[in-house]
Amino acid sequence: MNAIAVAGYALMGAGALFVLSGGVGLLRFPDFYTRIHAVSVTDSAGAGLILVGLLLLPSGWSTEVRLLIILLFFMLTSPTATHILAHAARRDGVQMWREGDRRR
Repeated sequence: MNAIAVAGYALMGAGALFVLSGGVGLLRFPDFYTRIHAVSVTDSAGAGLILVGLLLLPSGWSTEVRLLIILLFFMLTSPTATHILAHAARRDGVQMWREGDRRR
């Protein structure tokens, strides 16, 4: 195994840790807005790291082009979808958590 493959596996492991921490944030944070923030940031970073790690592994050029297209699509749509969800929640009156509120 060469150094580039090791770097690819390391990036995929780091991406998996980001995605896992987003899942923990989804379970632990008190309201919709903090949960969506935790998930959006960590999933964008985690998926990006996983896709870059996959790009470093030996494969054909057609696979690498597909991975780049997926990475570009995900980096454009994930933050947009998060913004739209947060905007819709705010418009519909979802309240933010305040210090002293009980967990729901």
